[in-house]
Amino acid sequence: QVQLVESGGGLVQVGASLRLSCVVSARTFSQYTVAWFRQRPGTEREFVAVMRSRVRGSATYYADSVKDRFTISRDNAKNTVYLQMNRLKPEDTAVYYCAADMGIILSSLRNYAHYDYWGQGTQVTVSS
Repeated sequence: QVQLVESGGGLVQVGASLRLSCVVSARTFSQYTVAWFRQRPGTEREFVAVMRSRVRGSATYYADSVKDRFTISRDNAKNTVYLQMNRLKPEDTAVYYCAADMGIILSSLRNYAHYDYWGQGTQVTVSS
């Protein structure tokens, strides 16, 4: 069973930065697509960023709302995926979830329903 554990959330002010981490307990971590989603109360889980597996060139994709502010990265030696968040805004406030999947296809990367494994979430609050 693959387990994901996020960390790094917290309360910050507008314009600040945070880096989220997610450790994935998978022996073949480099073969997984890894992604970040977020969810505000009463709303659906929202795509943030994704990085494909090494064999897929580690390609990255971002939601328009975070492009040029957030960066997803991974360290395959540490089984860890990161989300560097810069110039944070109040609308970035949400619970952030890490997700992983080995067989997900390109057209499904932004759809939370297609990911098999999830972390417990970490709260990010941006105060104005």
